[in-house]
Amino acid sequence: MKNSNQSKRFKPKYHIKTGDTVVVLSGDDKGKRGHVLGVDTKSGRAIVEGVNIVTKHQKPTAQNTQGRIDKVPAMVPMCKLMLIDPATGAPTRIGRKSVNGKSVRYAKKSGEVIN
Repeated sequence: MKNSNQSKRFKPKYHIKTGDTVVVLSGDDKGKRGHVLGVDTKSGRAIVEGVNIVTKHQKPTAQNTQGRIDKVPAMVPMCKLMLIDPATGAPTRIGRKSVNGKSVRYAKKSGEVIN
């Protein structure tokens, strides 16, 4: 029998948000940098501009009689991404601290607060 507390699982707080600049740590796109276009916290993945490009085929429709082939970015696991420090431009780990009663992210490399 399941405990009722198991359904209310801990939701992790991710260090990467939409609009951040990140670098890819591993995989085919290792070393590439890009802006985060979107984050899916349920699956722990993010869409990064110019990274993990896949080909999507669209069938012809009434509006688009030709059909088309699009190249779009696919999701990347967030564990393979690291935030770029705004002060130094190098990859950095992220910490959280309280400033004026609000929890803010800061770059561990330079100590600068990240908006």
